[in-house]
Amino acid sequence: MSTNEAAAIVAALRAGVVPKRGLEHLVTGLDPLWAAVAQELDYVGSGRGLSKWVRGEYGTGKTFATRYLCAKAREKKFVTAEVQISINDTPLHHLETVYRRLVERLETAADGVNALQAIVEGWLYQVGEEVTRLRGIRENDPDFVEATEERLDDKLAEISRRNPAFAAVLRGYHRALDRGDFGTAQGLLGWLSGQPHTDKAVLREAGITGKVDGQASLAFLAGLLFLVRQSGYCGLVVVLDEVETIQRANALTREKALNALRQLMDMLAKDELPGMYLMVTGTRDFFEGYKGLRALGPLYQRVHVNFGEDARFDNLRAPQVRLLPFDEGRLLEVGKKVRDVYPTPFRERVVSRVNDGFLRALVSQVTAGFGGKVQVAPRLFLRELVDVLDRVDQHEGYDPAEHYRLEMGDDSRFSADELAAKYGRAELDGVDEVEEVDGVDEGDPSVTPRRLDG
Repeated sequence: MSTNEAAAIVAALRAGVVPKRGLEHLVTGLDPLWAAVAQELDYVGSGRGLSKWVRGEYGTGKTFATRYLCAKAREKKFVTAEVQISINDTPLHHLETVYRRLVERLETAADGVNALQAIVEGWLYQVGEEVTRLRGIRENDPDFVEATEERLDDKLAEISRRNPAFAAVLRGYHRALDRGDFGTAQGLLGWLSGQPHTDKAVLREAGITGKVDGQASLAFLAGLLFLVRQSGYCGLVVVLDEVETIQRANALTREKALNALRQLMDMLAKDELPGMYLMVTGTRDFFEGYKGLRALGPLYQRVHVNFGEDARFDNLRAPQVRLLPFDEGRLLEVGKKVRDVYPTPFRERVVSRVNDGFLRALVSQVTAGFGGKVQVAPRLFLRELVDVLDRVDQHEGYDPAEHYRLEMGDDSRFSADELAAKYGRAELDGVDEVEEVDGVDEGDPSVTPRRLDG
């Protein structure tokens, strides 16, 4: 692993977010799930559609898991896109917004994020290669452009029947590139991406009007899948993350959001989205609560799984899978991995001072700070660990066994779930209310700092 990659991983953990890259260096416990997903991706690669619903509470690593699975899928020559659902920025019932975010986040192993242009140009290159192979016409031949246009028409025949505008944009993009009109080419790609404001002159170039809107977004998603598969990729993995946020919306908005999910499921079942693997993440309340999937019976019935008491025997091929919460052993393992990837010229000092004994003590104290609920501890644990590693790296005289104290008093550092665990509540009713445990006010920072003596 390069120093830059290691630095990017640590910077993300320092900020309390999931790293964009290098998750394979931190992953624990996901190998069985990946084995099941890999089999399903092979099935999707044959031209079918499938969904996987990933269930887990705060701290179980849903975003980490799906991002890791996406990275593994790209290794299998899939395109991926992660879309974080939110009430204000990306509401699930606004399909045009979801489509736009999806296209913005298209990612391939070779081209990284924002890969639509690379996918389109790769597709056009393959069309040109077919013209040369099948007709013996090379790029410098005067007949090459006309022959390519004819081949484009052949390739676009199927999508033209379903979505003429999608096909027209690809033709227009090819013509604009051929005459060196890169501004028009970029404008057409922007329109295809769902951007709401495109110059009318650009649209006239392709003979199209309007914009990608509403239900039409699903037709354009089907067109995107067509393009992805014709470009030599096996398919498209789409993650809809944090879908549980729809529970905070009003009843009408929730109904529209659930119907959007139902539409996607129906299209997958009818093979109208060939090559698409949809992953949806949510909490238990979303999957089982009456403001979640239970509000739409047919969708709930299709996704529901009866989980047994022993999670070791879960069926990972089921439509819904659950992520297990962290335990102290798994958190310790992650801590060791972070220490191992931490970029430092003082490796011996870092390893000796942030030793396994210190890591065990840090796991124990962070967990105790959350009332023993280790499942909500990972984010704070990793931020604290990186802070300690930074101090050891910068200061030769810093010994965490002697100088480090865990501070749990500043509530502004915590999410609602972490605050609920800290104050021993099933739900957080208000930050200003502080429960007493054995007569001690847990909100008082004077009683919460602890020494870690390794």
